[in-house]
Amino acid sequence: MVPAGLSRVDAALLGGLAILSVGLLFWATRDAVLAAGFLGGLAIACAAVILLRRLFPAAVAGEAALPDWTMLRTAVDHDDIAVAVTDRAGRLVCANDLFATWMGGFVTPPGLPLEGRGAELLKNAGRTAWRDGEGSVHELAVGALHLRAQVIRSGLAEDYLVWRFSAVERLDLVAEISRHLDGPAGRTLGQAGIMAALVNAEGRLRVANQAFLLRALGESDQAHYAGRDVAPLLRLDDAGTLYFGREGERATPVRLLQIPLIPADSHGPMLLALIDEEMGAADRGTAQTYVETLLSLLPFGLAMVDRDGRFLYMNRAFVRAAGLSEERMPRYPGDIVVSEDKGPLADMIRRHSSGQQVGGDLSIRLAGQGDEPVSMRVVGVRGLGEAAVLLSLKDSSEESRLKRQVAQASKMQAVGQLAGGVAHDFNNILTAVLGSCDLMLMRHTPGDSDYDDIQQIRSNANRAASLTRQLLAFSRQQTLRPQILQLPDVISEVSHLLKRLIGESVQLSVRHGRGLGAVRADPGQLEQVIINLAVNARDAMGGHGTLTMETYPVSAAEVRAMGSDIMPPADYSALKVSDTGGGIPAEVLPKIFEPFFTTKDVGKGTGLGLSTVYGIIKQSAGFIFADSKPGEGASFTIYLPVHRADKDAPAAAAPPKPKKSQWGTGTILLVEDEDMVRAVAERALTRAGYTVVTASQGEEGVERFGQMDKVDLILTDVMMPTMDGPAMVRVLRAKRPDLPVLFMSGYAEEQLRQSIDIDHVSFLPKPFSVAQLTEAVSAALDTAAQRAL
Repeated sequence: MVPAGLSRVDAALLGGLAILSVGLLFWATRDAVLAAGFLGGLAIACAAVILLRRLFPAAVAGEAALPDWTMLRTAVDHDDIAVAVTDRAGRLVCANDLFATWMGGFVTPPGLPLEGRGAELLKNAGRTAWRDGEGSVHELAVGALHLRAQVIRSGLAEDYLVWRFSAVERLDLVAEISRHLDGPAGRTLGQAGIMAALVNAEGRLRVANQAFLLRALGESDQAHYAGRDVAPLLRLDDAGTLYFGREGERATPVRLLQIPLIPADSHGPMLLALIDEEMGAADRGTAQTYVETLLSLLPFGLAMVDRDGRFLYMNRAFVRAAGLSEERMPRYPGDIVVSEDKGPLADMIRRHSSGQQVGGDLSIRLAGQGDEPVSMRVVGVRGLGEAAVLLSLKDSSEESRLKRQVAQASKMQAVGQLAGGVAHDFNNILTAVLGSCDLMLMRHTPGDSDYDDIQQIRSNANRAASLTRQLLAFSRQQTLRPQILQLPDVISEVSHLLKRLIGESVQLSVRHGRGLGAVRADPGQLEQVIINLAVNARDAMGGHGTLTMETYPVSAAEVRAMGSDIMPPADYSALKVSDTGGGIPAEVLPKIFEPFFTTKDVGKGTGLGLSTVYGIIKQSAGFIFADSKPGEGASFTIYLPVHRADKDAPAAAAPPKPKKSQWGTGTILLVEDEDMVRAVAERALTRAGYTVVTASQGEEGVERFGQMDKVDLILTDVMMPTMDGPAMVRVLRAKRPDLPVLFMSGYAEEQLRQSIDIDHVSFLPKPFSVAQLTEAVSAALDTAAQRAL
């Protein structure tokens, strides 16, 4: 076998030389063993050479084995690093695409199109890499592109240089500082008491934070003052103390820090930072006295606390808001809050007393003022002598009272909706009871054994109906007949009855103010309100005392001054009813208008008196408030809006009163979903001479109407499942527009008329007796007949 890299001739020559060498050695020494050993050594050397040539043919032969540059180029391809490889001769042997993009082609380093001394610096870096193994250049530029270069010696024989170029993002320090000073960073510096401004090489203002503009210029309009010379804004006195020029003689001294933005260039753009100098010890007492005088004049609660957490001063508004006694003033802020809030308050004061001049809010509960939280603001301050923290506490007693009123009004509205629904369903039951009693009384005469029992049942049913009317009054769902009237006239009408109700031992005092405006209300319901309030006052006084009723006007300006979130500003006529009783306990006062709530003994009150008063007043667009102090009696104030009549509107003529009769003829379609009410109404109308066809709900009523030859009247409930009464009437009126309709419902007529929106209909409120039913049917038929003429 011929060794790799040798020809057959070369192999033959080498073999002949080896044999000749062995022969000469044997001839000279005549030693066969030595000649054989020499021959073996030559054989071993030849075998080693053959093995090395097989394993490392290029290295053994001294040839330069070329790498696979295609594979290397793929390996170094990168999105943000440009790479090039050169050999000992300075030839470019490999580069990635990014290198060609940045350098404008595959240019051999270091001869790249660099700005300034870039090519020279890069050449020196290459020399350093050949000598030391690595070189670098940190600032190179190719047009607008700024680069950093790293040169590394590499390769098996270290005969290659790898050139790596990466882009450098140059930071425009002036632009960055300008952007931050005019943004959140500038506001943060201002809150910390640092007034910062950026000036150019000529000393003119480029941008500043709001704290600097307010102190130096008195305004914060950035664009208006850009380019202004900064030097005249500052003033230096004879002692070398720096001030803001516009602050005059009472200026606070400031310390100035100048920060050049270009190193080693004190004449370039510069950042100015100014902070207030600490006050001297001699001036602290005077400053603190001045601050305390100022705080005492402010209408909101402020207190100063030192670094040890002790009170230094608190103004009267703070004392009043915290509910403190001037005889025993607290020493620490934790003394005015409940035990659970002492730790959080102390921690917040400690943080702000030693930190930056910033503030924060903390929700606390004041000792002795219940569990309702209030907000306290804690602000770290400097330059106020020994004071390190400023506490601000808002007097929220009036706000809390208004919140309780709003919450009570919302609660009363929800309870009213429930009471109205209960009253409506109960009215259906009472209608059946009253109707059944009336039908039974028609078969009995006075003296019969069952007559008195039936009358007793009917009497109790009427009492229950009175309760439902009170519930409807509370829920503002009763039917009112409002008129234009004066409050003194209503009191005068009911005064003779009041004297009998309250008794001779209770003195009645009535006072009327001047300039009272007229109000629009139901006089009967308003009399009921006055009677209920008078009876409650009599019971509260135990039958002895003075009951005072006074009326007076309340202007819109006075309403605004009251600061009520419930009453809108307008002109009102007020009625105030006061007594000299023991007053209403604070825990009972929020509940007095709730239905069935009473403090009287069992059997002495239903708990619906004040709830009825509340409902009547609210339905009349008015407001009622209760006020009481233990041992000083109670007062109820009613505000009714003054009625403004339209002078140009003609007076409405009273409609003719139709003739009523309990007997008649005609065909009536009765639609009612309550079986017991439908049965009683059908029997009552049949006994009165009418032909009655019944249906249990609206869709069945439409079907029955289509089967009837003649219908003189539709008598229907309003609220029914699937199809209610108004929807059914609209369908029937589409077929017969002049069809007479009589609605019956346990809800208020005014409320239903607003939702029904159907012309020429009559209304019968539940519960009703047999006589009331027949009279209403007769009146509805008579009205329809008059309208047809």
